[in-house]
Amino acid sequence: MTGPLRIGNASGFYGDRFDAMREMLAGGPLDVLTGDYLAELTMLILGRDRLKNPDGGYARTFLRQLEECLGLAYARGVRIVANAGGLNPAGLADAVRALADRLDIPVRVAHVEGDGVSGRFPGVLAAHAYLGGGGIGVCLREGADVVVTGRVTDAALVSGPAAAHFGWGPGAYDELAGAVVAGHVLECGTQATGGNYAFFAEHDGRRLRHPGFPVAEIHEDGSSVITKHDGTGGVVDIGTVTAQLLYETSGARYAGPDVTARLDSVRLTQDGPDRVGISGVRGEAPPPTLKVGLNRLGGFRNEVVFVLTGLDVEAKAALVREQMEAALDAAKSRPSEARWELARTDRPDADTEETASALLRLVVRDADEESVGRRLSGAAVELGLGSYPGFHLTAPPGRGAPYGVFEAAYVEQGAVDHVAVLHDGRRIPVPPPAATRVLEAADEPPLPEPLPPGRTRRAPLGLVAGARSGDKGGDANIGVWARTDDAWRWLAHTVTADRLRELLPECAGLPVVRHVLPNLRALNFVVEGLLGEGVAAQARFDPQAKALGEWLRSRHLEIPEVLL
Repeated sequence: MTGPLRIGNASGFYGDRFDAMREMLAGGPLDVLTGDYLAELTMLILGRDRLKNPDGGYARTFLRQLEECLGLAYARGVRIVANAGGLNPAGLADAVRALADRLDIPVRVAHVEGDGVSGRFPGVLAAHAYLGGGGIGVCLREGADVVVTGRVTDAALVSGPAAAHFGWGPGAYDELAGAVVAGHVLECGTQATGGNYAFFAEHDGRRLRHPGFPVAEIHEDGSSVITKHDGTGGVVDIGTVTAQLLYETSGARYAGPDVTARLDSVRLTQDGPDRVGISGVRGEAPPPTLKVGLNRLGGFRNEVVFVLTGLDVEAKAALVREQMEAALDAAKSRPSEARWELARTDRPDADTEETASALLRLVVRDADEESVGRRLSGAAVELGLGSYPGFHLTAPPGRGAPYGVFEAAYVEQGAVDHVAVLHDGRRIPVPPPAATRVLEAADEPPLPEPLPPGRTRRAPLGLVAGARSGDKGGDANIGVWARTDDAWRWLAHTVTADRLRELLPECAGLPVVRHVLPNLRALNFVVEGLLGEGVAAQARFDPQAKALGEWLRSRHLEIPEVLL
């Protein structure tokens, strides 16, 4: 049997640790190094960048990293695959070739295109279909050393190289699904090696101060081992891998352009220090449609934060709110949306002024920049000597800033021109899958036997369960997992969708869908509409729901004492 393919990751988002590419190339053996630079918000940023410069629209950080590391990658025989092409993969490929010529490094550079479908959606800033790994695989099989793409699924950066290396055909669903799961674990970089981990305090702080990036050793049957380079910081265990598996997913069927992976089939084993095995993954034919991310400019937004110190915080908030509302009403054009939030960060008898203060935040939005800019700042600043005692702001509001809106749409698999553009100029079309399957919700698995009745104590959920949360457009997901079988028996019966709404009152009145994943001892909740029009609209204090899971873990409920 062919030995494992070692695929590493050096970027989980546009702005991730710059030195990670060099660290990964120098830190240990690799066959492929990937970089994930794209997110829903990133596509909006790159779209605005390309409006200013038609030759732009790609992640420039990647090019700067290559300037330092391309020679090292070539010398070590490591192939690089990254979605840093953003809205302009052809432009980035040309820039990489120019860089390689200047550095006199004879690499073959290819790119994947066809994800751009803006012509089908008039009026949007950017519309890009999530392509699979087929184009990446073609580029690698034809000898590319560097492959850059636009909008592909994050996991395609791993499944494409794996399929090319092992010769998997489009019907090798189990093998492809295994690689997709490994790719999902790798895609967010150090989140798989202890970063943003619920139980971080249990690990030696020095290990988490500078966590290493993850590596997947992928085998011919689609199984894999998640690890990291020897001697690097962080930790890889079943908990860190479980947390990342639950991140920004929903039900048991994890759909992609090439395969639908069954997350309810995933089995994790601790195969040694910093080594977690992933096996048993089952796959099904992909759905007949591709997801399309639509980004459009939604208007302009601004905010002002009033600091309320000491006594009578509620009365101070009421006074300044009444004054601001009156001023906005009197303006020639009132903002179409005004949202107030009072954060009681103050403490009684505080020994510092900061801890004696609460924050009152006003966010305004409108299609007219003037309505949220000068008029808002004028209304706030003019209150400086005639409002509540101790009046001041964290900062004066500036000009209104444009914000974006993200929506998801779908097109037929065959509606995009998925093409691999090779280093020698050849263009090889990538056909859509021959077989597809309409995505259906998986049957609800049986729950474990509940724990027998016993003494309980009111305590935070986080003492017995981990969580990780994130965003998918306007929806939020919260993955919650137990670390023991008994804790799972309790968690599965206790934290229902209704209980989640009780614990997180912001979710009250919103649709909440609960998915059960027994193999991972996990529940995954999707809260629909919590994030409004998506992260770029910044409709919420935590616009990407990054800390929603930690809020849930801090909430108190009756927990069996045998678990504490």
